[in-house]
Amino acid sequence: MSQKCVKAYVTGHVQGVGFRYHTAHEALKLSLTGYAKNLPDGRVEVLACGREESVDALMTWLDKGPPTAGVDQVDKEGAEWRAVDGFAIL
Repeated sequence: MSQKCVKAYVTGHVQGVGFRYHTAHEALKLSLTGYAKNLPDGRVEVLACGREESVDALMTWLDKGPPTAGVDQVDKEGAEWRAVDGFAIL
């Protein structure tokens, strides 16, 4: 059971539409830890850590996001493994 962390930057109509809340809900369903936070440039940054298949599932979900959002692009990069408590909305 491989563990990994991925940081994603989501571009589009993703602020003010409940994107962080829905992302946290999906992440917790997948038993992931990390955070979702708004960035000043209008993107949302998501850090997801946990089982590799769960992180991949959340990354796939981010490509579409919740029905209230309009995702244009998701840039993903590997992140150093870190233990995070829960999934925070920052």
